[in-house]
Amino acid sequence: MADYPIISDVSAYIVRVLREKMCPEPIPSPNNIEISSPLSQDVDYIVGLYLYDIVEDMQVSTPRFVERGRAQLTRPPRPYALYYMVFINGSSQMGLKAPDIQKIIGRVAQIINDNNSVRPSDLQAWLTTEEPPIVLSQAKISLEEKVRVWQAISKPYQISLFYRAAPVYLSSADIIETPRVVDASFTLHVTGEDQ
Repeated sequence: MADYPIISDVSAYIVRVLREKMCPEPIPSPNNIEISSPLSQDVDYIVGLYLYDIVEDMQVSTPRFVERGRAQLTRPPRPYALYYMVFINGSSQMGLKAPDIQKIIGRVAQIINDNNSVRPSDLQAWLTTEEPPIVLSQAKISLEEKVRVWQAISKPYQISLFYRAAPVYLSSADIIETPRVVDASFTLHVTGEDQ
């Protein structure tokens, strides 16, 4: 089961893919793509990835407990959905014009569409359980909801892309020791063959 760094691992995966596929065109350097908040626009990057919400995915059912080894139980992993905004840094020193911004946004959408899933075991190599892939899809939110995300950080709305990454299973650190069987008693009853 994926451990707590899985949330930052998903963010790092998205940035890594964007850096691999967007440089040197239309973004000159991998350093121009960052995990950042739109509030940090004084930093010189061009494309920012902002994790703006984490929601427990109640539609996915999980068992009450999961066996861990021979004498331990743990609570099941909880499924979450991560909500991201990909935005263009308006105060970047690159002097971007509207056509440049549209080209960059289009390339981001193309790259995420083409690389829209990742296996948790690719993000955390030590995983021994097979978990479903984490799928990146466009967040089904209205323009009003997008504007509210920008308002929440006191910034005017800018053209941006919104994505949902799910299911992201987060394991429990709560381990329950089960009592070991130290003594077993069996009774064998043989019935006669002839009646």
